[in-house]
Amino acid sequence: MSALATMARRTTRKIESGTPAHRDRAIDGLRALALLAVPTGHWLLGGFTLSSDGAIHNASPLGTFAGLAPVSWVLQMLGIFFLVGGYASVLSYRRRKGSTRAWLGGRLARLGRPVLGVTAVWAALLPVLHFGFDVPVDTLRTASTLVIQPLWFVGVYTVVTALTPLCVRAARRLGVWAAAPLLGSVAVVDFLRYGPYADAVPSWLSLLNILPGWLFAYQLGVSWGEGRVTRRHARWLLIGGAALFAALLLAFGYPASMVGVPGEARTNSHPPSLLVLALAAAQSGAAILLRDRLGKLLKRPALWAPVVVVNLSAMTILCWHQTAMLTAAIPASYLGEVPGLVGAPDSVGWILARLAWMPVFAGLLVLIGRYARGFESPWAGTGPGRRTLAGLLAAGFAVFALGLA
Repeated sequence: MSALATMARRTTRKIESGTPAHRDRAIDGLRALALLAVPTGHWLLGGFTLSSDGAIHNASPLGTFAGLAPVSWVLQMLGIFFLVGGYASVLSYRRRKGSTRAWLGGRLARLGRPVLGVTAVWAALLPVLHFGFDVPVDTLRTASTLVIQPLWFVGVYTVVTALTPLCVRAARRLGVWAAAPLLGSVAVVDFLRYGPYADAVPSWLSLLNILPGWLFAYQLGVSWGEGRVTRRHARWLLIGGAALFAALLLAFGYPASMVGVPGEARTNSHPPSLLVLALAAAQSGAAILLRDRLGKLLKRPALWAPVVVVNLSAMTILCWHQTAMLTAAIPASYLGEVPGLVGAPDSVGWILARLAWMPVFAGLLVLIGRYARGFESPWAGTGPGRRTLAGLLAAGFAVFALGLA
């Protein structure tokens, strides 16, 4: 244990000494917090049932325990992630030495490589698991759905990142109010799909909320990075967002859960509803108000080191955390029902058992991350042939996961 403690202290000192004085620790801290909320939410609120043929299927404790919905309010931190993403993009955009096109190309490549890596690896794993280990096809479909589930976020984040130059112009012109039209757009679509004319509205109309819904917090972050969001603005974001959130829940019948619940006709996140933007506004206001306090707290090397590690592994955490859970669940399915892992998530005992499994999932993610982090680095030694093969494997996996095969 002393050897591990000594290694940890050395790593902490190395990270601290290598951190530039101008580094905004609060921004990195907020990003790390939002990142860790993703696997925590998926691991805690996602379960598996076991069918008679031994296949596992997705389930959620929220179907039984509606009272757990407030947990999803805390763990749904994509608003903060997009806020911090917009802020960081502004700083990076200012520091660019080449053209805007080159800057965008570099940013998008950093997002695309890990996604291509995880989907290509899973495409190669599917036949091995099925023909080599007799894993049921339904289990593979469940696994594929879970693996691809977080990747929608990368696609949306890619689009909003590409819009950074336009967001910067809007921020310089309108300040914090640049995000207001996005809020209004989502409100109009929600009124049409949930209001008195809902029966006459086509279902595809909800898709119009995808871009403005997730661009809202990103635009706030860009305005913040441009120095156009003050503490007074942040207080109004917090108060206004919280008030709107409460009104939508209590007076307008929005679902309480921020994530989809099996069997429910309405969902808040896919695509984002006005409730998501209300939560994002409140979270953004709180994050801006707490920035200085968080920055001071993260001057402690022991707290700063984990933040750096999480940020350096951001895409690995996002892309591979479901694989970590599946690494435990798929072998366990051969044993029958395993409390907290495979079996209906419909009891308090399941919740307690799942909490006990969480450190196991985290350990598996660390182990997988040792090898998967290579996908985040530039593929300098990978030729066109291998890149094409990876692309084809990734495309095949996407087709299978989306149920089009």
